[in-house]
Amino acid sequence: MAEKNRTRQPNGASSIYQGKDGKWHGRVTVGVRDDGKPDRRHIERKTKAEVTKAVREMERARDDKKLRKPGQSWTFQAWLEHWVENIAKPYVSENTYDGYEVDVRVHLVPGLGAHKLDRLEPEHLERFYRRMQASGSSAGTAHHAHRTIRVALGEAVRRGHVATNAAEIAKAPRLEEEDIEPYTIEEVQRLLVEAAKLRNSARWVVALALGLRQGEALGLHWEDVDLDAGYARIRKNRLRPKYAHGCGDNPCGRKAGYCPKREQTRREHKSTKSRAGRRTIGLPDPLIKILRLHQEAQERERIAAGEDWESKGYVFASPVGGPLSPNTDLHVWKRLLRDAGLRDGRLHDARHTAATVLLILGVPDVVIDSIMGWELGGAARMRARYMHVTGTMLRKVAQQVGDALWELPKTN
Repeated sequence: MAEKNRTRQPNGASSIYQGKDGKWHGRVTVGVRDDGKPDRRHIERKTKAEVTKAVREMERARDDKKLRKPGQSWTFQAWLEHWVENIAKPYVSENTYDGYEVDVRVHLVPGLGAHKLDRLEPEHLERFYRRMQASGSSAGTAHHAHRTIRVALGEAVRRGHVATNAAEIAKAPRLEEEDIEPYTIEEVQRLLVEAAKLRNSARWVVALALGLRQGEALGLHWEDVDLDAGYARIRKNRLRPKYAHGCGDNPCGRKAGYCPKREQTRREHKSTKSRAGRRTIGLPDPLIKILRLHQEAQERERIAAGEDWESKGYVFASPVGGPLSPNTDLHVWKRLLRDAGLRDGRLHDARHTAATVLLILGVPDVVIDSIMGWELGGAARMRARYMHVTGTMLRKVAQQVGDALWELPKTN
């Protein structure tokens, strides 16, 4: 029978009772709603033992601050779209936002968007990653999507929309450690010979000698280079351009980047984000000479361009002084490798090569960290990743071991 007498509990205390429907009910006060009224959650079970257990669990979740906020629950799609545009976009870099936006639009909303945010399980994510890879996405793409989900759900947890971050529990897609082989000193010399035939040839000398990232090299300004004192300050990063149509009521039918009247919607460069990234690098004497010749060649281009010249101060610029496109820069690197008769490689491999050269030369770790722009806390990990022990170094060490262990003692 239903309980006829319900003992009144003190304000804010949980209550358990049997209703006229024969079921057992629980009421748990978990906080205050936006309108100032108590937020009392209702629990319904078939037996008193079941409802008592559920009430105690909700009380523990309340005390541990792991209860979802009151109100209509989000779908995963609604939360992702709100998060990426209103929470992430104003506070992250343009490139980071682009990565989030592509993950949300291309992968996460189509694959997971229909789930209720507070009912998303780690198993849902793991099956989704497998589906991504079965459909042709690389492990790296699936792993990037996992990182985006983890950040988005982390914000949902902080704001009380979900109790736990399912992406923190789910197994991330496995990434195979990429085997990177830096170019040898002889190969670097061949690259430099071919680079000397190109316009902006100093661009590739800087990449191979100083290990600048692509954005750092393309964002370098003359005001940050002192050829007399022999140093360069790394302070700016070139951003990938982004365009909008400028054709108005007469659409050109092309993608925005190929519109004849396209409009740039993103700034050309930004400040280097990390303190370690903002650094000063000494310039070798041969590189100083090359940069002086490059400066003279650029001055001749300025005179030839006349009024069309864009006085933006880029060290590596277009024939009229504008910034170089990162995509075009990559294509030039690929062509340079082919012309030098070398294996294909990423542009970032030039940075690995520069770090390895520093290792071969025996440069102290603290100096290498400064030149490469590595943060103090992660410098050892970055050295392990970027600096490769070469065959020549191994043979040298082997010879030293052999001399120490097997060389006959000298007699008077």
